[in-house]
Amino acid sequence: MVDSQITAVHNGYMQPSKAMTIRLSAEQADELQTVATVDDMPIAEVIRAAVAEHVEARKQDQHFQESLRERIERAQAMLRTPSGR
Repeated sequence: MVDSQITAVHNGYMQPSKAMTIRLSAEQADELQTVATVDDMPIAEVIRAAVAEHVEARKQDQHFQESLRERIERAQAMLRTPSGR
């Protein structure tokens, strides 16, 4: 059995996990706990599912895609410029 704190499954492959800390309001924490309890899931799994859903939605957003392309182009231009100028 694999320790879920060490690895996570992403796109069907085992990936190292990364511990993160978040701050929630008391209301958000209570709501999160309620959702996890009702769904009979660990809080961490509820958070991972919410993050995955949010990231996928952003990937589908046209404005996000345009902004991402612009940032990539700026970074590539900076790499092509001698001494960062």
